[in-house]
Amino acid sequence: MAIAFSVGDMAVYPVQGVTEILRIEELEISGFTSRFYVLKCIDSEDTIRVPLTNAEQVGLRSVVDKQQIGEVLDRLRATETAIDEPNWNRRQRRYYEKLQSGDLREVAQVLRDLHLMSRDKQLSYGERRVHETATQLLVQELAVAQQLPTDAVQTQIEQLLG
Repeated sequence: MAIAFSVGDMAVYPVQGVTEILRIEELEISGFTSRFYVLKCIDSEDTIRVPLTNAEQVGLRSVVDKQQIGEVLDRLRATETAIDEPNWNRRQRRYYEKLQSGDLREVAQVLRDLHLMSRDKQLSYGERRVHETATQLLVQELAVAQQLPTDAVQTQIEQLLG
């Protein structure tokens, strides 16, 4: 089922985070006219154009609801890692796949796994970057979904992770 957005709606674009639908515009490309969502990232001045026909395929989705927020917070509370891959290269690839999925529960799982791993060893540079990206995506969307300041959500997540 395709999700239709209206101007002013908030939507999540995988890896970019929460965006606002600025407008819907028609563009002619190679003789074909297509309609595009014009998205503005809420944490930067970046804009993204997504063809309406490809919105679902690229992972554009609505901001999480209350039930999904509960599922995300439950994933943060878990005490075991989901990715048990000794090879750092494969583990890193799986982390990126989860971030690119656009599913906030998967993002929470990545953050939790890296947090648990950081208790046992120092994270590599790549792992720290993934940790930062996961934290940013999680804080940003939960703040919008709960209508809270980002620093309050950041504190909430830190408390859940211990």
